[in-house]
Amino acid sequence: MVINPQIYKVKGLQYIIRSADTSDADELSHLRVQLDGETENLDREPGEGYMNKEDFEELISRDTESKRNLFLVAVVHNEIVGFSRCEGNELKRFVHKVEFGVCVAKACWDYGIGKGLLQQSILWADSAGMNKMTLNVLETNKKAIDLYTKFGFEVEGVLKNDRLLSDGKYYNTVVMGRFNG
Repeated sequence: MVINPQIYKVKGLQYIIRSADTSDADELSHLRVQLDGETENLDREPGEGYMNKEDFEELISRDTESKRNLFLVAVVHNEIVGFSRCEGNELKRFVHKVEFGVCVAKACWDYGIGKGLLQQSILWADSAGMNKMTLNVLETNKKAIDLYTKFGFEVEGVLKNDRLLSDGKYYNTVVMGRFNG
């Protein structure tokens, strides 16, 4: 699915949130590796689950054609600094929901970019008839949990000792959902 581009200005930084295009594929491939190395809030270590340009082109094409998927990018000064995806399901028992994920370059944290990506995803999901959005977040990512809560997400459960981080300790994953229906 495709949305109309939206312009945001926060703390003097202007950015655009728009649907991903296949021409973004190479930049997204590099950005994903960078983002995985900037925080342990994401699922992967740098380079794990590597997606090359062609992988991203295929994913973006599939998401653009699907009525159940949405792939957004955040752009600052013509450079992609973050992205999000909503991925739906074709199974009849799960056709009412999408899973949401987001990541933003560390240099652009605290400018509301994640919030903008979330807002646009919620608007799309609601207008597309998706009654539920789900996401997973690391228990220590309090800012994200607070943001999701402000947008109507509730804690649905906790996956105990779900992630092993670089400090050698296990951390919980918080499962959150937002129901609109």
